[in-house]
Amino acid sequence: MPVFSHVDVRVRDRERAIAFYDKLFEVLGGRRNHGEHFTTWSRKMKGGLSDGGDSYDWFGITEDAAMTPGSSRIAFHAPDRETVDRVAAMLDGLGGWTLEWDEGDYGENYYAVFFEDPDGNPLEVACYEHPKKKKKD
Repeated sequence: MPVFSHVDVRVRDRERAIAFYDKLFEVLGGRRNHGEHFTTWSRKMKGGLSDGGDSYDWFGITEDAAMTPGSSRIAFHAPDRETVDRVAAMLDGLGGWTLEWDEGDYGENYYAVFFEDPDGNPLEVACYEHPKKKKKD
């Protein structure tokens, strides 16, 4: 069962943010939807609810010209290291974002890239690989 219903962040310029998040969700997978005052990206999770029904990951932006970025980081799940690398490569092409790598702070099975959206909202794309079981001799 999902922990969160959704995440909604504030951005100063909705169109600029849409261009950024469209590129991010091209890599992560997600379908864009527009409301009058917000834009969302969602991914279907088969069997994500406790009753076996499908649920949705849901991330949204709302324009607020007076927004100030907070210090809380939002981490997007990546299925593997290759996806994290693809996001990092995509960010390089956009330029101007803070780009840092996890340097083992969270353990050897955690792999992540940290960055900011165009409005300075702290983000991360991360994967967690379960440790491989050691064979008994």
